Amino acid sequence: MVDTLSRLLARLPLPLLYRLGGWAGWLAWCCSPAWRARLNAHLELALGADAPAARRAAIAEVGRQALELPFVWLRPQDEVLTHVVKVEGRELIEAALADGASVLVITPHLGCFELIAHYAATLAPVTILFRPPRKAALAPLMEAGRARGNVRVAPASVGGVRRLLKALRGREIVAMAPDQVPQAGDGMWMPFFGRPAWTMTLPARLSEVDGVRVIMGRVERLPRGAGYTLHFSAPREAVTGSLAQRCGVINREIERQILACPTQYLWAYNRYKRPAGVAPPEASQC
Repeated sequence: MVDTLSRLLARLPLPLLYRLGGWAGWLAWCCSPAWRARLNAHLELALGADAPAARRAAIAEVGRQALELPFVWLRPQDEVLTHVVKVEGRELIEAALADGASVLVITPHLGCFELIAHYAATLAPVTILFRPPRKAALAPLMEAGRARGNVRVAPASVGGVRRLLKALRGREIVAMAPDQVPQAGDGMWMPFFGRPAWTMTLPARLSEVDGVRVIMGRVERLPRGAGYTLHFSAPREAVTGSLAQRCGVINREIERQILACPTQYLWAYNRYKRPAGVAPPEASQC
């Protein structure tokens, strides 16, 4: 059922998916009180008085993000990339590779974030971390849609981390989204929009690899299905210092990327949940 629906959606033109996705976002808003409460709370935490003005667009954009995934995963990679109409900061990746450096691209779950790896793979081999979704039926579709062309996937395991390290030491590109909740033992409590969030330490650890350059990325969805703009930029703060300091910098950089296009962030994600086995932030030693 999931596979059939995904293949049907993948056949639809992007403008139609844009419209259907907007309706899907409002359907989720109406049918799920928990989803609605999280979106409201997270928007207000991050945007304050500006939250009400952004809410309507944010609801619709969540649905668009969900419905465009089959389009990205199941259509030919070259065809998908034709919908990238503008790229800012490509030269940062090109310069790093020309200097013999590896690149760690960090992106939030904003806009069509899946495009980051596929576009970067036109410049060099890319390895991304793959964490199976909660719905097992989506796993084969997701993995096949991501592991195409010059893009490789690494499982969220010790072996997968070794693959990421090997890619960076081989002067390649690693792309990842650090704004998701890791398991106990893989994170630390750090501020995210002023509230403690259990934060992935892996991106900070990877930033310590000799010769790596950290580049921020985000993908902005253009109105009415007109395509996408990709933005690559250098971090405003140097990603240096202790592990906690690096995690703090990465969280602040992610906040800046989100605030540059706040209506397209995945606000309904349960970013502030406490995983099993993790002490609350008040009792944390981090």
